[in-house]
Amino acid sequence: MDLNIILYLTAYIVAGVPFGFILAKVFAGVDVRKEGSGNIGATNVLRVLKNKAPDMAKKLTIATFILDVSKGIVVLAIAKLLGADNNVLWTMAVLSVIGHCFSPFLGFEGGKGVATGFGVLLFMLPVEAIISILAWFISGKILKVSSLSSLIGLAVFIISSYIIHPDIPIIHTHAPIWIITFIIFYKHIPNIIRLFKKEEARVV
Repeated sequence: MDLNIILYLTAYIVAGVPFGFILAKVFAGVDVRKEGSGNIGATNVLRVLKNKAPDMAKKLTIATFILDVSKGIVVLAIAKLLGADNNVLWTMAVLSVIGHCFSPFLGFEGGKGVATGFGVLLFMLPVEAIISILAWFISGKILKVSSLSSLIGLAVFIISSYIIHPDIPIIHTHAPIWIITFIIFYKHIPNIIRLFKKEEARVV
């Protein structure tokens, strides 16, 4: 099998590992898909475990976030060591986000792609990613709404990528960034609807 195909499949499958679901189920006996927003990401892990297993909530939330960020980075780092060029790496980055959002281990359901998306974008465009995480952190502290701060961080990433890298090296297009943005935006549609209805949960 062609190495690139193996890398693409690996990126999708590894990113599909639902760490939030696994950690909450194994260590707290809670299925986060059936609680809170039903999402498997760090925010819902925190929201659910604060009530179900408060002594483990912060630890499992941090572990979920780190693992969701890392699973995209690790595969990209290995691919780069194997000599993959930026065309392959960007394709893997997109597939990582798809894998997390549409996990083969959860019937093609999954998270919202924020942590994994940040991970792969941090690997590919670190300066823009750091700027966006600062925007996410500041807006999160002020607004106390996880979904809105995530979307703000994503918007900041797009804008900064055009300023810092108007011509993306090797691939000469921002298309992968827009695909990742579309996937994350799509997964946030229920949150956006709740935001307009002023029903979106706040993180306290």
